[in-house]
Amino acid sequence: MTKITAAITAVGGYVPQFVMTNKMLEDLVDTNDEWITSRTGIKERRVLKKEEGEGTSYLAIKAAQDLMEKKGLDASEIDLIIVATATPDSMVASTAAFVASEIGAVNAFAYDLLAACSSFLFGMSTVAGHIETGRYKKVLLIGADKMSSIIDYTDRTTCIIFGDGAGAVLFEPNTEGLGLQDEYLRADGSGRQFLGMEGGGSIMPATIESVTNKKHYIFQEGKTVFKFAVSNMADVAAKIMDRNDLTEEDVDWLVPHQANKRIIDATAKRMGVGESKVLMNIQRYGNTTSATLPLLLFDYEKQLKKGDNLVFAAFGGGFTWGSIYLKWAYNSNNNDQL
Repeated sequence: MTKITAAITAVGGYVPQFVMTNKMLEDLVDTNDEWITSRTGIKERRVLKKEEGEGTSYLAIKAAQDLMEKKGLDASEIDLIIVATATPDSMVASTAAFVASEIGAVNAFAYDLLAACSSFLFGMSTVAGHIETGRYKKVLLIGADKMSSIIDYTDRTTCIIFGDGAGAVLFEPNTEGLGLQDEYLRADGSGRQFLGMEGGGSIMPATIESVTNKKHYIFQEGKTVFKFAVSNMADVAAKIMDRNDLTEEDVDWLVPHQANKRIIDATAKRMGVGESKVLMNIQRYGNTTSATLPLLLFDYEKQLKKGDNLVFAAFGGGFTWGSIYLKWAYNSNNNDQL
């Protein structure tokens, strides 16, 4: 029996209209463009303003619609929608279910997946499991976050880093040996003391006190998180190469989470991959959390060729981290789609 793998067959994306530059942040916190750029690689980020749209679902819907228009995909053909996000529209009600209804995916079931900045990466693994059963033919995975909704713009440790955005990918079955090849995913729950959000969950429901004390904004202990991210992202990316006998020449593209340019550089160095093979857009979007990986595919889609070896790597709060090895399944320039 021919092995079924999960292959990416289309990509879409969306970022909000409003551009927040480093210069703008100088008016909000004690920082400057040179300091932000040298330490993170970020020059600007996008912020979703209420007059444009509301909630993470708005971003996810836009990214999905972009993909469907480019692919010529009828929403009724979609079997499943997963929204990878750390900022769902609200608690309890699924953001993915709302997105599915809004785009007309009447035959799809839908659910959210939350693993902080690793959400999309873990979502790729989840989608592969659904596809490989043979029961699902078209699965839409959307990485979307409105990080501005949980950022304190008087806290310079976080407000300089994060931005809003969404990316979407369509997975379909493949029998040519393309698509997802291997994964190495990890978690360490002790990490939530260094990066997370204390308020809003079952441990600390919203109260006047929790709001006054800014417990509903994200926090991070920068040095600790940086140290963990550098070592772990590099380790898993190197491990996925070793496990699949990939040399630096075999890797066509590194697709790294866009948290900090220094973390990206360290991962590439550990893998032995040159700068020309590293996908990067952190300078324009900052860290869009669940959206970083699909937005990279969205921005670089036309450079990706059928058969290319892609190594994905991410690290997120919790802690969560991992790496995935995937073979690209189409040439977007000549519409050589599956």
